[in-house]
Amino acid sequence: MVRDGIVAAGVLPPSAILEPERIGRDQLALVHGTRYIDAVTDGTLTDAELRRLGFPWSPLLPERSYRTVQGTLEACRDALDGGAGINLAGGTHHAFPDHGEGYCVFNDVAVAVRTLERAGRIRRAVVIDRDVHQGNGTARIFSGDPDVFTFSVHGARNYPFRKERSRLDVELADGCDDAEYLGHLDRHLEPVLEEAAADLAVYIAGADPYHGDRLGRLGLTIEGLAARDARVFDACLERGVPVAVVLGGGYADRLEDLVTIHANTVRELLSRHG
Repeated sequence: MVRDGIVAAGVLPPSAILEPERIGRDQLALVHGTRYIDAVTDGTLTDAELRRLGFPWSPLLPERSYRTVQGTLEACRDALDGGAGINLAGGTHHAFPDHGEGYCVFNDVAVAVRTLERAGRIRRAVVIDRDVHQGNGTARIFSGDPDVFTFSVHGARNYPFRKERSRLDVELADGCDDAEYLGHLDRHLEPVLEEAAADLAVYIAGADPYHGDRLGRLGLTIEGLAARDARVFDACLERGVPVAVVLGGGYADRLEDLVTIHANTVRELLSRHG
């Protein structure tokens, strides 16, 4: 629906949206353990692992997961080549090296960053996470890594209930509205980009801070979310930092609203890099 909505709104032509191939296992292994990769691929995850993940296993699960990670890697490559890139999926930030959780199988952003580091295309990265749920897996993976700055703005009382430590966590009270949210962003975004001195920004543009999201608990409007995206893209553009966008979570009661929020993110990016 997101893809169809973006095309129907004239944001992108169908020919501009490409289907990714599968990520290589060697690239997944830069972040994830062999046993876990094999279990996802072969369908040997335990019942407890599947409950933690939140998905049943089927052959489509590893297929989609492998391709989602490759999509994020391609978006990052596009960003490095032309200033911006988009994956109309991704943001699977709850995936840890040895397990998945919260509907996240493999950590696409971490695999992309590690792959680009290994290839010598980047030295430093910043992950700007605006999903309403803290990117606990991403925080754990990059914990203690001075070259990857993890910056998460999320609900204080929302999942995951045991948080990890990002380089910078901004926790928001239930009901936080547009003005309060954007105020936090204005206070922290520039200092983060200054300290990160990144060669690449990966922006997880979660739609779930929306007031109509059944898992969000915040109070942002569709217009507020578009303003959030604009601030991130403007700040990166002003500093000359390439930005790759992944869509992250969204659980709106009205699916049309979710499509609009995601389409607006793409529209805001293309208005600066189209």
